Amino acid sequence: MINIFRRFHPINAVWLAILLFALRIGYVFHAPDNMEFTFVEPFARALVPLNYEHFFSTPVNILLAGVLIFAQALLVNYLANKNNLLSKSTFLPALMYVVVSGLFTPFLVLSPPLICNFLVIWMLFKLFGFYNNDEGKSNAYDVGMIVAIGTLVYFPFIYMFLLIWIALIIFRPFNWREWISGVIGFATVFFFLAVFYYMNNEFSQFYNIWLPLGASFPKSINIDYYNYLILIPVILILALCFVKLRQNFFKSYVHIRKSFQLLFWVFIIAGLSFYVKEQFNLNHFLLCAVPASIFFAYYFLYANVKWFYETLFFLLLAGIIYFQFNTF
Repeated sequence: MINIFRRFHPINAVWLAILLFALRIGYVFHAPDNMEFTFVEPFARALVPLNYEHFFSTPVNILLAGVLIFAQALLVNYLANKNNLLSKSTFLPALMYVVVSGLFTPFLVLSPPLICNFLVIWMLFKLFGFYNNDEGKSNAYDVGMIVAIGTLVYFPFIYMFLLIWIALIIFRPFNWREWISGVIGFATVFFFLAVFYYMNNEFSQFYNIWLPLGASFPKSINIDYYNYLILIPVILILALCFVKLRQNFFKSYVHIRKSFQLLFWVFIIAGLSFYVKEQFNLNHFLLCAVPASIFFAYYFLYANVKWFYETLFFLLLAGIIYFQFNTF
């Protein structure tokens, strides 16, 4: 299967859709009857005056989530190929995104992190543009607004703001105007939110939005034991990817090296930002899917031992499907 997706061919989109269906059909039989979908954070709920939380039935919820994943997979593939991150055109980023987004059952339904992944992809298009752009203030301002919008949808997304400054450090010489532009872009969205609070005589509650940022980082996370098993091939693939990256790092173009550094920080920040949510949910780590899928694609594109990487990928797929059909 890996060799099929190594080639960039339109027919791979059909195979991608088939795999997407196969990786989700098992959950349909065990999914709860009532699923609540919360599109925005409680502090921004008044901005969406509709009762949508239970609007979708379970099958429709899973179907719509699959459609969004498929669209995001194609966007991730376009992002990687457009920026030449893998040095050749391939369909592997899309394949890996579909697989990574199916690791856990909370990934398979509509959720704020799933919606925010569109914003992560949009941010990366903007941030990669720092490299060849003579003027970065407009991009920094745009990304600041994107982060603010994502924060309204899912509060931990606020930490993605750090990526603006990290990208400026990686891609550009220091320019204080560019650093401030991102802050202004973020503040623009929340200025209008503050006005909305003021006009509804709730401005005193605006301060409460930021209180979760002061929460302490947890010392442990309660995750089902079986979830750790599916992470074994994931960790192995990531480790092999970083070995491959290290081997080829100085052979790559400067832009590719800098881009992978940025993707690494996206992965770290997205993974660690879960603590600001009072109620932990595994679907938070869906925010790591975009950089993880590109890391996976890099390894499988340059892996040489066919029987090993095909077997490793098969074990990953088999593990995902097995744990969907077994609720234990």
